[in-house]
Amino acid sequence: MTLALLCSGQGRQDRAMLDLFAEDPRAQSILTHASALLGQDIGTLLQTAADATLFANRTSQILSVARGLAAAACLAPTSPFTVAGYSVGEMTAWGVAGIWSPERTLDLTARRAEAMDSASGPDDGLGFVRGLPRDRVEALVARFDCHIAIVNPALLFVVGGKRDDVDRCCASALGEGAASARPIAVHIASHTPRLSNAVAPFRAALEGSAPGRPARGRTLIGGATASIVSGARDLSGLANQIDTTIDWAATLEALFERGVDRILELGPGTALADMVRAVDPALDVRAVDDFRSVAGISDWMAR
Repeated sequence: MTLALLCSGQGRQDRAMLDLFAEDPRAQSILTHASALLGQDIGTLLQTAADATLFANRTSQILSVARGLAAAACLAPTSPFTVAGYSVGEMTAWGVAGIWSPERTLDLTARRAEAMDSASGPDDGLGFVRGLPRDRVEALVARFDCHIAIVNPALLFVVGGKRDDVDRCCASALGEGAASARPIAVHIASHTPRLSNAVAPFRAALEGSAPGRPARGRTLIGGATASIVSGARDLSGLANQIDTTIDWAATLEALFERGVDRILELGPGTALADMVRAVDPALDVRAVDDFRSVAGISDWMAR
Protein backbone atom coordinates (compact mmCIF):
# COMPACT_ATOMS: atom_id res chain seq x y z
CA MET A 1 0.00 0.00 0.00
CA THR A 2 1.29 3.48 -0.89
CA LEU A 3 0.36 6.27 1.52
CA ALA A 4 -0.07 9.98 0.81
CA LEU A 5 -0.57 12.70 3.39
CA LEU A 6 -2.58 15.75 2.32
CA CYS A 7 -1.99 19.02 4.17
CA SER A 8 -5.08 21.21 4.37
CA GLY A 9 -5.47 24.88 3.64
CA GLN A 10 -7.02 27.55 5.82
CA GLY A 11 -10.71 28.20 6.33
CA ARG A 12 -11.74 24.94 8.05
CA GLN A 13 -10.22 25.59 11.49
CA ASP A 14 -12.47 25.13 14.52
CA ARG A 15 -12.16 25.34 18.28
CA ALA A 16 -11.59 21.58 18.68
CA MET A 17 -8.93 21.31 15.99
CA LEU A 18 -6.10 20.49 18.42
CA ASP A 19 -8.02 18.29 20.85
CA LEU A 20 -6.38 15.06 19.67
CA PHE A 21 -2.86 16.44 19.99
CA ALA A 22 -2.87 19.10 22.72
CA GLU A 23 -1.56 16.79 25.45
CA ASP A 24 0.75 14.67 23.28
CA PRO A 25 4.40 15.39 24.14
CA ARG A 26 5.39 14.94 20.50
CA ALA A 27 3.38 18.04 19.59
CA GLN A 28 4.42 20.31 22.45
CA SER A 29 7.34 22.12 20.81
CA ILE A 30 5.19 22.81 17.75
CA LEU A 31 2.27 24.18 19.77
CA THR A 32 4.59 26.21 22.00
CA HIS A 33 6.21 27.83 18.99
CA ALA A 34 2.85 28.52 17.36
CA SER A 35 1.70 30.12 20.62
CA ALA A 36 4.70 32.45 20.58
CA LEU A 37 3.90 33.53 17.02
CA LEU A 38 0.23 34.05 17.91
CA GLY A 39 1.05 36.06 21.03
CA GLN A 40 -0.90 33.80 23.39
CA ASP A 41 -1.37 30.14 24.21
CA ILE A 42 -2.82 28.45 21.15
CA GLY A 43 -5.34 26.44 23.17
CA THR A 44 -6.58 29.55 24.96
CA LEU A 45 -6.89 31.39 21.67
CA LEU A 46 -8.98 28.58 20.17
CA GLN A 47 -11.33 28.59 23.15
CA THR A 48 -11.71 32.33 23.73
CA ALA A 49 -10.99 34.29 20.55
CA ALA A 50 -13.78 35.72 18.45
CA ASP A 51 -14.50 34.01 15.16
CA ALA A 52 -13.11 37.03 13.33
CA THR A 53 -9.76 36.44 15.03
CA LEU A 54 -9.70 32.71 14.25
CA PHE A 55 -10.30 33.41 10.57
CA ALA A 56 -7.98 36.42 10.24
CA ASN A 57 -5.37 35.58 7.62
CA ARG A 58 -2.19 35.42 9.74
CA THR A 59 -3.88 33.57 12.61
CA SER A 60 -5.65 31.23 10.22
CA GLN A 61 -2.47 30.28 8.39
CA ILE A 62 -0.50 29.63 11.60
CA LEU A 63 -3.34 27.58 13.10
CA SER A 64 -3.74 25.48 9.97
CA VAL A 65 -0.03 24.74 9.60
CA ALA A 66 0.41 24.06 13.31
CA ARG A 67 -2.42 21.53 13.17
CA GLY A 68 -0.89 19.67 10.23
CA LEU A 69 2.60 19.64 11.73
CA ALA A 70 1.28 18.46 15.10
CA ALA A 71 -0.71 15.67 13.47
CA ALA A 72 2.31 14.48 11.49
CA ALA A 73 4.56 14.60 14.57
CA CYS A 74 2.13 12.54 16.66
CA LEU A 75 1.46 9.99 13.93
CA ALA A 76 5.15 9.75 12.97
CA PRO A 77 4.75 7.38 10.00
CA THR A 78 7.77 5.13 9.56
CA SER A 79 6.91 3.70 6.13
CA PRO A 80 7.66 5.78 3.02
CA PHE A 81 4.97 8.27 2.07
CA THR A 82 4.21 11.07 -0.35
CA VAL A 83 3.00 14.46 0.88
CA ALA A 84 1.30 17.40 -0.82
CA GLY A 85 -0.31 20.59 0.44
CA TYR A 86 -3.28 22.71 -0.61
CA SER A 87 -2.64 26.48 -0.59
CA VAL A 88 -0.95 27.32 2.76
CA GLY A 89 -0.97 23.56 3.33
CA GLU A 90 2.02 23.45 1.01
CA MET A 91 3.98 25.12 3.81
CA THR A 92 2.89 22.27 6.08
CA ALA A 93 3.93 19.76 3.42
CA TRP A 94 7.44 21.18 3.17
CA GLY A 95 7.76 20.85 6.95
CA VAL A 96 6.30 17.34 7.03
CA ALA A 97 8.72 16.35 4.27
CA GLY A 98 11.60 17.44 6.53
CA ILE A 99 12.89 20.31 4.40
CA TRP A 100 12.53 22.61 7.42
CA SER A 101 12.05 21.99 11.11
CA PRO A 102 8.48 22.51 12.33
CA GLU A 103 9.54 25.70 14.08
CA ARG A 104 11.12 27.16 10.96
CA THR A 105 8.08 26.11 8.94
CA LEU A 106 5.86 28.08 11.32
CA ASP A 107 8.15 31.11 11.20
CA LEU A 108 8.03 31.12 7.40
CA THR A 109 4.27 30.66 7.46
CA ALA A 110 3.98 33.79 9.59
CA ARG A 111 6.22 35.68 7.14
CA ARG A 112 4.09 34.45 4.25
CA ALA A 113 0.89 35.65 5.92
CA GLU A 114 2.41 39.01 6.83
CA ALA A 115 3.58 39.60 3.26
CA MET A 116 0.13 38.69 1.97
CA ASP A 117 -1.61 40.98 4.46
CA SER A 118 0.64 43.87 3.44
CA ALA A 119 -0.17 43.33 -0.24
CA SER A 120 -3.88 42.60 0.16
CA GLY A 121 -6.72 45.02 -0.26
CA PRO A 122 -8.89 45.51 2.85
CA ASP A 123 -11.96 43.94 1.27
CA ASP A 124 -10.45 40.98 -0.60
CA GLY A 125 -11.70 37.43 -0.31
CA LEU A 126 -12.37 34.05 -1.89
CA GLY A 127 -15.43 32.12 -3.00
CA PHE A 128 -16.14 28.94 -4.90
CA VAL A 129 -18.08 27.92 -7.97
CA ARG A 130 -19.05 24.28 -8.49
CA GLY A 131 -20.54 22.66 -11.57
CA LEU A 132 -19.60 24.95 -14.47
CA PRO A 133 -16.86 24.18 -17.03
CA ARG A 134 -13.63 26.13 -16.77
CA ASP A 135 -14.27 28.32 -19.81
CA ARG A 136 -17.55 29.49 -18.30
CA VAL A 137 -15.87 30.25 -14.97
CA GLU A 138 -13.08 32.12 -16.76
CA ALA A 139 -15.68 34.28 -18.47
CA LEU A 140 -17.43 34.92 -15.16
CA VAL A 141 -14.33 35.99 -13.26
CA ALA A 142 -13.29 38.28 -16.11
CA ARG A 143 -16.72 39.94 -16.04
CA PHE A 144 -16.49 40.65 -12.30
CA ASP A 145 -12.78 41.56 -12.11
CA CYS A 146 -11.97 38.34 -10.23
CA HIS A 147 -9.54 35.49 -10.89
CA ILE A 148 -9.48 31.72 -10.65
CA ALA A 149 -7.36 30.96 -7.59
CA ILE A 150 -7.51 27.15 -7.43
CA VAL A 151 -8.59 24.51 -9.93
CA ASN A 152 -10.02 21.48 -8.14
CA PRO A 153 -11.38 18.21 -9.56
CA ALA A 154 -15.03 17.76 -10.48
CA LEU A 155 -15.58 21.30 -11.77
CA LEU A 156 -14.87 22.99 -8.44
CA PHE A 157 -13.12 26.35 -8.73
CA VAL A 158 -11.99 28.76 -6.03
CA VAL A 159 -12.21 32.38 -7.18
CA GLY A 160 -10.70 35.51 -5.66
CA GLY A 161 -11.03 39.27 -5.82
CA LYS A 162 -12.71 42.07 -3.91
CA ARG A 163 -15.32 40.52 -1.66
CA ASP A 164 -18.23 42.39 -3.25
CA ASP A 165 -17.05 41.27 -6.69
CA VAL A 166 -16.69 37.68 -5.46
CA ASP A 167 -20.24 37.85 -4.09
CA ARG A 168 -21.56 39.06 -7.44
CA CYS A 169 -19.54 36.47 -9.33
CA CYS A 170 -20.95 33.66 -7.18
CA ALA A 171 -24.51 34.95 -7.53
CA SER A 172 -24.14 35.16 -11.29
CA ALA A 173 -22.68 31.63 -11.39
CA LEU A 174 -25.81 30.32 -9.70
CA GLY A 175 -27.89 32.17 -12.25
CA GLU A 176 -25.95 30.46 -15.04
CA GLY A 177 -26.59 26.99 -13.65
CA ALA A 178 -23.76 26.35 -11.18
CA ALA A 179 -24.58 23.56 -8.74
CA SER A 180 -23.39 25.78 -5.89
CA ALA A 181 -21.43 28.99 -5.40
CA ARG A 182 -20.75 31.23 -2.40
CA PRO A 183 -18.05 33.17 -0.55
CA ILE A 184 -15.80 31.26 1.88
CA ALA A 185 -14.16 32.25 5.16
CA VAL A 186 -10.83 33.40 3.74
CA HIS A 187 -10.45 37.16 3.79
CA ILE A 188 -7.66 37.52 1.26
CA ALA A 189 -7.47 36.87 -2.49
CA SER A 190 -4.87 34.11 -2.31
CA HIS A 191 -3.34 32.80 -5.56
CA THR A 192 -4.44 35.79 -7.62
CA PRO A 193 -2.54 38.77 -9.07
CA ARG A 194 -3.99 40.92 -6.28
CA LEU A 195 -1.16 39.56 -4.11
CA SER A 196 1.71 40.04 -6.54
CA ASN A 197 3.47 42.48 -4.21
CA ALA A 198 3.77 39.72 -1.60
CA VAL A 199 5.86 37.41 -3.77
CA ALA A 200 9.25 39.16 -3.56
CA PRO A 201 9.36 39.60 0.24
CA PHE A 202 8.25 36.02 0.78
CA ARG A 203 10.80 34.74 -1.71
CA ALA A 204 13.51 36.64 0.18
CA ALA A 205 12.42 34.96 3.42
CA LEU A 206 12.50 31.55 1.74
CA GLU A 207 15.93 32.13 0.27
CA GLY A 208 17.29 32.83 3.75
CA SER A 209 15.68 29.73 5.24
CA ALA A 210 18.49 27.23 4.60
CA PRO A 211 16.20 24.49 3.29
CA GLY A 212 17.36 20.91 3.38
CA ARG A 213 16.29 18.03 1.21
CA PRO A 214 13.24 15.89 1.95
CA ALA A 215 13.94 13.24 4.57
CA ARG A 216 14.56 9.70 3.37
CA GLY A 217 11.30 7.97 2.49
CA ARG A 218 9.36 11.23 2.11
CA THR A 219 8.41 12.46 -1.36
CA LEU A 220 7.02 15.98 -1.69
CA ILE A 221 4.80 16.96 -4.63
CA GLY A 222 4.82 20.72 -5.10
CA GLY A 223 1.84 22.74 -6.21
CA ALA A 224 3.72 24.94 -8.69
CA THR A 225 4.32 22.19 -11.26
CA ALA A 226 2.69 19.11 -9.65
CA SER A 227 6.14 17.52 -9.65
CA ILE A 228 8.66 16.28 -7.09
CA VAL A 229 10.27 18.95 -4.91
CA SER A 230 13.93 18.52 -4.06
CA GLY A 231 14.53 21.57 -1.86
CA ALA A 232 16.22 24.91 -2.55
CA ARG A 233 15.77 24.92 -6.31
CA ASP A 234 11.99 24.82 -5.85
CA LEU A 235 11.71 27.85 -3.57
CA SER A 236 10.69 30.13 -6.42
CA GLY A 237 7.65 28.00 -7.18
CA LEU A 238 6.59 28.08 -3.54
CA ALA A 239 6.86 31.87 -3.51
CA ASN A 240 5.06 32.30 -6.82
CA GLN A 241 2.02 30.29 -5.75
CA ILE A 242 0.95 33.31 -3.68
CA ASP A 243 -0.22 35.14 -6.82
CA THR A 244 -0.60 32.25 -9.28
CA THR A 245 -3.48 29.86 -9.90
CA ILE A 246 -2.96 26.48 -8.20
CA ASP A 247 -3.96 23.40 -10.17
CA TRP A 248 -4.84 21.05 -7.29
CA ALA A 249 -6.48 18.66 -9.74
CA ALA A 250 -3.10 18.19 -11.42
CA THR A 251 -1.42 17.67 -8.04
CA LEU A 252 -3.87 14.90 -7.17
CA GLU A 253 -3.32 13.34 -10.59
CA ALA A 254 0.42 13.33 -9.91
CA LEU A 255 -0.24 11.46 -6.66
CA PHE A 256 -2.41 8.89 -8.41
CA GLU A 257 0.25 8.40 -11.08
CA ARG A 258 2.73 7.50 -8.32
CA GLY A 259 0.48 4.63 -7.31
CA VAL A 260 -0.95 6.20 -4.15
CA ASP A 261 -3.89 4.13 -2.96
CA ARG A 262 -4.27 5.27 0.67
CA ILE A 263 -4.72 8.91 1.58
CA LEU A 264 -4.90 10.68 4.94
CA GLU A 265 -5.82 14.35 5.23
CA LEU A 266 -4.05 15.93 8.20
CA GLY A 267 -6.59 18.73 8.53
CA PRO A 268 -8.12 20.85 9.84
CA GLY A 269 -11.29 19.68 8.17
CA THR A 270 -12.11 16.96 5.66
CA ALA A 271 -12.39 19.01 2.46
CA LEU A 272 -9.46 17.35 0.69
CA ALA A 273 -10.47 13.85 1.71
CA ASP A 274 -14.03 14.52 0.55
CA MET A 275 -12.67 15.81 -2.76
CA VAL A 276 -10.64 12.64 -3.35
CA ARG A 277 -13.55 10.40 -2.36
CA ALA A 278 -15.66 12.10 -5.00
CA VAL A 279 -12.98 11.59 -7.65
CA ASP A 280 -12.31 7.91 -6.87
CA PRO A 281 -14.60 6.20 -4.34
CA ALA A 282 -12.46 3.04 -4.56
CA LEU A 283 -9.47 4.66 -2.85
CA ASP A 284 -8.94 4.17 0.87
CA VAL A 285 -9.28 7.80 2.00
CA ARG A 286 -9.61 9.15 5.52
CA ALA A 287 -9.11 12.43 7.36
CA VAL A 288 -7.69 12.90 10.83
CA ASP A 289 -11.01 14.50 11.75
CA ASP A 290 -12.76 11.20 10.99
CA PHE A 291 -11.11 9.63 14.07
CA ARG A 292 -11.56 9.97 17.82
CA SER A 293 -7.98 9.12 18.84
CA VAL A 294 -4.40 9.14 17.60
CA ALA A 295 -4.32 5.40 18.28
CA GLY A 296 -7.22 4.91 15.90
CA ILE A 297 -5.43 6.80 13.14
CA SER A 298 -2.24 4.84 13.76
CA ASP A 299 -4.13 1.54 13.59
CA TRP A 300 -5.65 2.54 10.24
CA MET A 301 -2.21 3.56 8.90
CA ALA A 302 -0.71 0.23 10.00
CA ARG A 303 -3.34 -1.96 8.36
